[in-house]
Formats: sequence, structure tokens, C-alpha cells
Amino acid sequence: MSLTVKNKDTIKSFWAKVAPRAEEIGTDALSRMLVVYPQTKTYFSHWKDLSPGSAPVRKHGKTVMSGVAEAVSKIDDLTNGLLTLSELHAFQLRVDPANFKILSHNLLVVLAIQFPDDFTPEVHVAMDKFLSALALALSEKYR
Repeated sequence: MSLTVKNKDTIKSFWAKVAPRAEEIGTDALSRMLVVYPQTKTYFSHWKDLSPGSAPVRKHGKTVMSGVAEAVSKIDDLTNGLLTLSELHAFQLRVDPANFKILSHNLLVVLAIQFPDDFTPEVHVAMDKFLSALALALSEKYR
């Protein structure tokens, strides 16, 4: 499923609204993932506190959203643009790529909650397609 020009414009426009609150959104999405999908905690066993909103969750939520921001800026070539992140997750962190989809789902939930007026069906579809393409790009080095 490729992103159309209209999808890309919708994503960029919506991201401009999201970006100022990226850290809060990342923290909420990661917190939700760790609670709703406890199997994802295995990747963060070195953290002292995995509770929602804890310092390590906030820090990594910010890191995740920095990666999403990078993806938005490289939306025309996600695979090559995110190659370094793909290599990091595949070879060093060894994250199961199924977790990218889990986090994407949680991001969509948080975006819908925090932007009820802006998260229209059109934005929902564009963001879902974008996050799916992002997950696929991050999975590139697993092949």
C-alpha cells in the first residue's frame, strides 16, 4: 500500500500539529504498549521502572517520536531514509518486527484521543498507511 501525494500532504499537515506534543504522545503510546502488550517489556528489562510515564518510558517515547519525525521528513523514500534505524533494530536491538505494528497501533490510539477534532477519517487512513510503511521500512534489514 503506497502513500499518495494527498496522503503525504495530509501526514505532513497533521504532523505539524503533533510535533509540539511529540514527547507526551510518545510517552503515552509507549506506556500503553507496555501495559496492553506486556510481552514487549522483554526489550526493556534493563530499565528499573517500566511503569506508565516513568523516566525511562518518557525518554524512549521521545526517542520513538524523533524517529517518526525523521520518517515524516523522509516520507518520499522511507526504506533508504531509515536504513540506519532498520539496522539498529535488526542487528543490535534485535526487536521482533511485529512490535513495530503494535507500537503503530498504540500511536494511532493516542493520536485519536489527543487530537479528536483533527483526527478525521482521512487523517486516520493516511497515518495508518504511513505507520505501516514506516514499520515495513524498519523491517527492511530483517529480510
